Amino acid sequence: MPQSFEVRTYGCQMNVHDSERLSGVLEEAGYVREAGDDPADLVVFNTCAVRENADNRLYGNLGRLRAAKRENPGMQIAVGGCLAQKDRGEIVRRAPWVDVVFGTHNLGSLPTLLERARHNQEAEVEILESLDQFPSTLPARRESAYSGWVSVSVGCNNTCTFCIVPSLRGKEKDRRPGDVLAEVGALASEGVLEVTLLGQNVNAYGVEFGDRYAFGKLLRSCGDIEGLERVRFTSPHPRDFTDDVIDAMAETPNVCPQLHMPLQSGSDRMLKAMRRSYRAERFLNIVHKVREAMPHAAITTDIIVGFPGETEEDFEATLDVVRRARFASAFTFQYSKRPGTPAAEMEGQLPKEVVQQRYDRLIELQNEISLEANQQLVGSEVELLVAEGEGRKNAHTERRSGRARDGRLVHFTPEGATDGELRPGDLVHTTISRAAPHHLLADGGVHRHRRTVAGDRWEAGQRPKTSGVGLGLPSFGAPSAASTDGAAEQGCGC
Repeated sequence: MPQSFEVRTYGCQMNVHDSERLSGVLEEAGYVREAGDDPADLVVFNTCAVRENADNRLYGNLGRLRAAKRENPGMQIAVGGCLAQKDRGEIVRRAPWVDVVFGTHNLGSLPTLLERARHNQEAEVEILESLDQFPSTLPARRESAYSGWVSVSVGCNNTCTFCIVPSLRGKEKDRRPGDVLAEVGALASEGVLEVTLLGQNVNAYGVEFGDRYAFGKLLRSCGDIEGLERVRFTSPHPRDFTDDVIDAMAETPNVCPQLHMPLQSGSDRMLKAMRRSYRAERFLNIVHKVREAMPHAAITTDIIVGFPGETEEDFEATLDVVRRARFASAFTFQYSKRPGTPAAEMEGQLPKEVVQQRYDRLIELQNEISLEANQQLVGSEVELLVAEGEGRKNAHTERRSGRARDGRLVHFTPEGATDGELRPGDLVHTTISRAAPHHLLADGGVHRHRRTVAGDRWEAGQRPKTSGVGLGLPSFGAPSAASTDGAAEQGCGC
C-alpha cells in the first residue's frame, strides 16, 4: 500500500507555495495525500519563524502526535521551513520522535531523507546554507483549481532589524523571466484564472541579471498569456518601487487594481531604526501616484506597533500616515522579539500594556477608514471570482463568497441569473448592497454567471499539478507555443 501524507503549513504565502512543492515531490515519490480523518503515515510541518509563538505552536503540535506515533511505529514526522532552518538539531533534541528535519533550501531532499531515516532508524537532519536547486525545478501539487502562486525570486537582500527571514532564506535569487512566464502559462493552460507573483521583495526582481525595470516588464508580459484573467503580486518594498511598475499595473488589463505595500511605521525615526530605506513622505508619494493612475485601487499594508524605542510621538506619526494613506485594510502586528535579530538586543523594549493600548487604537482607526472606503462601493457592480472557504458563516447565512478584482472579500446571495450550480473558480457579477470594515455584502442576487474550466476542475475534484519548470530564456514575452504545450503535457489536471 502506498504511504499517505499530510502537509501542515504555518506562515506566509511563500510557505504555502513551498508546501505545494513538498506535496508535488512526495507524490512523485509515490506517497498519496491523506483524505480521511486518521493521522497520515507521514506528517510534514512546514514552519514559520517570524512570530514569537512559532516555537510553542510547533512543539505543541509535535507533542500531540507523539501518542499517534507510539500506536503506529511506522509513522514518520518531518519538520521543515524557516523554524527548522533556525533551530536545526534543537528540534530533535526537544522532540526525539521527529524523523527528519530539513531547511528552506532543500525541499527536494525530503523523500531521500525519509528513506534514510527509515533505513537507519534514526533522525536525519539536513540544513543547507544555500539552495541546492531552485524550488521552481520541483513538481508542485497546487491547492487551488482557480488561483496559483508563482515565485519570481527567493531570499532577500534587505537588513530590516526586526526580520529574521534573510538569515533563514538567504540572499535574493531571481528566476529568469522565461522561467516565470512558462510556469504562469502552464497554470493558465490548466484553467487557472488568477496568479499571484511572489517574492520576499518582489519588485527588487531583476537585481541578479541587472535590470531594475524587470518587474514592470514581467507584469506586462503576463498580460499576453491566454486565459489568465487576474494577476496580483506581493510584497513590494517602497525603496524599489518605480513608476514603470505603476504604469504596467494601470495599462495591463489582467493586472488587478490592488497593491499591498508594507509601511511598518509612519515615523521616520522608527523607519531608520528598522533599517527601512525610505521615509513616510516617499511612501505616501507612491500611494498618491498609484491612485492617480488607478483611482479605485485598493491599497493595503503591514504595520508594526511597539518597535523598541517607539514613543507616543512616533506612534502618532503612524496614525497620521494611516489617515493620509486611507488604506483599504491593514495587517497590524504587535512587535515580536526574535532572537538573532538586531532589534531583539535594542534598548527601549516596550511594556506589553503600552503596545496593546497603541495596537487597539490603530485597529480602531483603521476599521473606521476601511468601513468608510467600503461604504463608498455600495451600489457599484463587481466581478467576483467565486472562492472556496472564504465565508465562515456561509452555511448559516446561505451566502457564497468571492474576491473582487481589487481583492476585497464579498459575500453574496447565490440567486438570480445563475447558469447552473455556482462553483469555486466561476465568475459572477453582482451589486454591492451593504458594507462592513472587513467585507462587503451583495444581497441582490447574481446578474451574470460565467462557468469556467477552473470551476469544471473544482467540481471534478481536480487540482493542477505542474512539473518542475527549468530555466527559461532571459527575455520577455509570452511563452512560445512549444513551451506552453510542453508544460501542459507535463502538468496533468487530476
